[in-house]
Amino acid sequence: MKAAGCHLFTDLFRPFSETPNRRCPVVKGIDYAPRMSHLLYQLYEHRLHRQLRAGPMPEHVGLILDGNRRYARKQGFPDPGRAYEMGAQKLDEVLLWCSELGISAVTLWVCSTENLKRSHAEVSGILGAVEAKIGALAQDPWIHRRRVRVKAAGRLDLLPRSTVAVIRKAEAATAVYDAMTLTIAVAYGGREEIVDAVRDLIRAKARDGLGIDELAEHVTPAAIDQYLYTVGLPDPDLIIRTSGEVRLSGFLLWQCVHSEFYFTDVYWPEFRKVDFLRAIRSFQQRTRRFGQ
Repeated sequence: MKAAGCHLFTDLFRPFSETPNRRCPVVKGIDYAPRMSHLLYQLYEHRLHRQLRAGPMPEHVGLILDGNRRYARKQGFPDPGRAYEMGAQKLDEVLLWCSELGISAVTLWVCSTENLKRSHAEVSGILGAVEAKIGALAQDPWIHRRRVRVKAAGRLDLLPRSTVAVIRKAEAATAVYDAMTLTIAVAYGGREEIVDAVRDLIRAKARDGLGIDELAEHVTPAAIDQYLYTVGLPDPDLIIRTSGEVRLSGFLLWQCVHSEFYFTDVYWPEFRKVDFLRAIRSFQQRTRRFGQ
């Protein structure tokens, strides 16, 4: 085992996306490289976590869950449905990581309004995974112990009734919780959110009998804030996108004016805790000026 030990501290600081060191010995047909890689990964993760605890933590993290289809192709899956299911299960891990760091709001973009234009089979796969996961959240003891409030954001009228019913059940089951807020952005578009907010604001003021000029004076950023899907939540401090794409694609357009962004090449189903911790580390290394 001496040869493997020689590389322990060197490999500890190597990116874990690289191929494990193949110089680890094989003894009586046993390849120790996977074991050493797992050990090093755990050590590196623990080191990162310990360092981050002392730094400023984002209050609200948004995640763009991208790369499911490419992951499916990479793995040779005949259709992306299995990747969507794996991505849905990743949610449990993300909530645990956020809870460990004291992050009180998480918004996950699982399906855009444009995604709904894909083939019927693919949309069914996406929404099926969403329904199954949200339904499980409503009954998850961990969600209730941690007092996680589950909410949905988007044009829910575009979704099947079965999906909306599952969402409403989860929202009702967790409505009184306030320790953490999990927002599922489904049938969501950033432009659509802003349009819907302005329309609702105008309708509300029109019911008060305001004329056009008076109504126009009431269209302010603060007023629009009150009609967004995310009303009541702080703006996201950090937005993470997986899969290597370097764009927001309309995610939380209004709310992200002062957000920090982090892009990772990892596809969503294989997103690891160390990838999440690296995003938090990047956030802590930045100086936030809020335009001042």
